[in-house]
Amino acid sequence: MGRWTYICGYQQIKELRMMGEPILTILIIVACFLASYKGFQDYTFFKRYAFEVDPILVGKDYQRVLSSAFLHVSWMHLIFNMIALYIFGKVLEGTMGMGNYALLYFGSLLAGSGFALYIHRNHGDYSAVGASGGVSGLVFAYIAMFPGAEIGMIFLPIHIPGWAFGLLYMLYSIYGIRSQRDNIGHEAHFGGAVAGLLIAMALHPEMVRENLVTVSLVLVPALIFLWFVFKRPTFLLVDKPLFGQGKPNVNTESQRPRKKKKGDAFMRVNSEESAAHDEAELNRILDKISAEGMDSLTRKEKNLLDKYSR
Repeated sequence: MGRWTYICGYQQIKELRMMGEPILTILIIVACFLASYKGFQDYTFFKRYAFEVDPILVGKDYQRVLSSAFLHVSWMHLIFNMIALYIFGKVLEGTMGMGNYALLYFGSLLAGSGFALYIHRNHGDYSAVGASGGVSGLVFAYIAMFPGAEIGMIFLPIHIPGWAFGLLYMLYSIYGIRSQRDNIGHEAHFGGAVAGLLIAMALHPEMVRENLVTVSLVLVPALIFLWFVFKRPTFLLVDKPLFGQGKPNVNTESQRPRKKKKGDAFMRVNSEESAAHDEAELNRILDKISAEGMDSLTRKEKNLLDKYSR
């Protein structure tokens, strides 16, 4: 699951205090708390609205792209996301107005989910939840619009220039997407951040011109990475096993127990076990077709059926 890098802004404090309550930001936070709490209590509800590749691409359940942003995996995940959302959202909603702010937040959410869907389009069991894509968009729009902004870690008296944070965060997200070594939804973070920058540039070009160096330092590495993603797909190493709560293992082979090789005897036993597993899996798929019809199969199950048929 995507987990936010816990941050807050330290610039524009005076402007923040002068603004009224950010109505849309508060409504989003309330909706996230209500939906997440329901998900904590009801796993069926959580599964129904989480971001999952097969239900979206095969089942055409596109609402999950947005609904998953209101769910979270834990109170900590939820609270830190909402703290960051309120801090940056209050400044940006007051600066941009509710309409443009809504375009920024939800555009970043959709871009983050869309990028994750593209990266994991062949991983039918991939799932994610969280508002991090939208929050990333707010943070990077903030960096683009406020020259000299500083970003710091919550509860720590440490803050760095916005351009440095943005560059390091982009590089960290790129590394995370390629390595898949953790449970963080780097794809949503990256897609949301890039979208936040671009939307801010489109809505307030005059503010971005004053901060062109900062924007370029952050955006250029991201655009180069996107070129590799779309033109050199093998650049991505997304087939490594993923462990832990949240992201299921996208490498199906690693779900089987590994054994130390011990000559021909091991190979023979392993082959027999594999054949038994394949037969059991085929019987399960055929039973599902008999009970629920061909349309009930996931993309992964259809691929397995085609493999067994050959």
